[in-house]
This record gives sequence, structure tokens and C-alpha cells, in this order.
Amino acid sequence: MSEKVIIIGSGPSGLTAAIYAARADLEPLMIEGMEAGGQLMLTTDVENYPGFPDGIMGPEMMGLFRKQAERFGTRVVSQNVTRIDFSERPFGVWVDSEEFRADAVIVSTGASARWLGVPGEEKLRGHGVSACATCDGFFFRDTEIAVVGGGDSAMEEALFLTKFASKVTIIHRRDEFRASRIMVTRALEHPKIEVRWNSVVEEVLGEDAVTGIRLRDVTSGVVDDLAVEGVFMAIGHDPNTNLFQDVLDLDEAGYLKVHSGTMTSIPGVFGAGDVVDHTYRQAITAAGMGCQAAIDAERWLDGQE
Repeated sequence: MSEKVIIIGSGPSGLTAAIYAARADLEPLMIEGMEAGGQLMLTTDVENYPGFPDGIMGPEMMGLFRKQAERFGTRVVSQNVTRIDFSERPFGVWVDSEEFRADAVIVSTGASARWLGVPGEEKLRGHGVSACATCDGFFFRDTEIAVVGGGDSAMEEALFLTKFASKVTIIHRRDEFRASRIMVTRALEHPKIEVRWNSVVEEVLGEDAVTGIRLRDVTSGVVDDLAVEGVFMAIGHDPNTNLFQDVLDLDEAGYLKVHSGTMTSIPGVFGAGDVVDHTYRQAITAAGMGCQAAIDAERWLDGQE
């Protein structure tokens, strides 16, 4: 039996798409993946999503999204999609050996922040280690923090964090930034920003919260500790598009290309959230795109009948 709509992924975009598709009587099937809820599951407090004046924990918020989607009839498979076939309709989506078919598919597999993979980093994620300044910067008022990276996003994060922190140290493994000249100038001229050139993070220090980072100078080999209460990783994101390579059109960075709203290069397959958007990467923009994708899918399906 063929589904009307299958949604692959379950962050804010996938769950919002599910709410809208379910309310449009499309009876969506969501294959949420093993890392259900997306990047918000790594965020402790969400204080910038409208409607939650006292803030809300990321996992709790995703639980509410899911409850709402299920209330309108969304069915959920808590596994990863292992294979797809978009060469003909109904489209094929597999979870191991189990085959599903759908007249339309919404891809909302998100993106994953790149991490350093050093000791202490994973343990202290959400307790001083973050990959999103706009999500978490507010919690570091009047503290000293570090930003790791050398591209435009690292400069943006560092400059944004100066609104809260007393001091921001940019840690960069080379002796010059690869960011655009205007961003570099802004960062270097800012009174609250310092730079540790030719340095890499060896370890994130702290038991229950970040107390510092251990740095190694790549030219001299000297190791020393820098006392900070927060460390922001700004070394890029990778869109979760491995499944769709050679199937859907991707840009140079691997993000899904969409046109006419949320349509991908294959009619009937739509993209939403961080798998498409490498500019804003916020829960609310992802949710907005999920809404768009569901409406686009509904209208497209109406046109096929």
C-alpha cells in the first residue's frame, strides 16, 4: 500500500510538516531516525522560540511538537532510512528490509554541527560546549568564552557573543583566517576579542560545566590551559544528505537545492529545514519551511489527481 506522504527526519521542520500534512488529511508517515528531534535534542534551554516566554528545554519542545503531530494522526517509525528509490512513483523508501512507498516525500534530515572529537567535548555538550551562538550566547553574560574556527561563521559567532561575554578568544589552528576581509577586520578591531593563532584544542576541561580548554601551539608544541566558561564550535555544519547523493541536486556544500518554494530536482520530493538552509539554521525557520513543504506537497498532490 502506498502512503500519500512520507516525511524523512523529525526536527522542527519534519514535525511541523507532519502537523500540516496530517491536518490536510494526507495521513503522513514520519520516519524519524535514531536521532529523533534533530539538533534541538542537544540544546538545553530554548529561549528565542515565540510562545515560550519562560524558555523551554530543547528535548521537551520537540516532545510537544511530536505530540501535536501524533494528535492529528501522524504515524512514526523510529528508525533510520537506509535506502531510497526516487526513479519512479510511488517513491520507494526502505528501513533495512522493510519497504514503504509514497506519492510524495518531504526530506527534513537536517544538518549536523562538526565537532572536534576531543576529550571532554561530548560530555560537556549543553553544559558550556555549544555549536550555536544565537541559541546559547545569552547564557554566557559577563563570562570569558572561546570560539573555535577561522571562517566567516566563526567571526559572526565571536562578534555576536561580544554582546554577552566579557571576553571572547578565537582559537585558530593557522596564522591567518580564511574568513572574508570585512569580517576579519571587524573581529580583529573589536576590543572584547582576542585571537590565539596556530593553536588547537586538545581537551575541554571541567566536570559538570566547562572551566577551560587545553590548547597546544602547533608551531612550538607548548601546551597551556585557557580559563573559559563556554566554548563554541564554529567549524561548520554537514548537511545530512548522504542518502540523496546522485539522486537529488545538491549544492557545492552538499545541501539540497530547492526551487518554486520547497521542490527539489525531482517533482514530488520536497526539502525543508537545515538540510536546505545553511544561512539561518534556527528552529523557527526550520519549522516555517516544514509548513511550506507540507503545503507544497498537498498542492502538488492535488494537481496530480
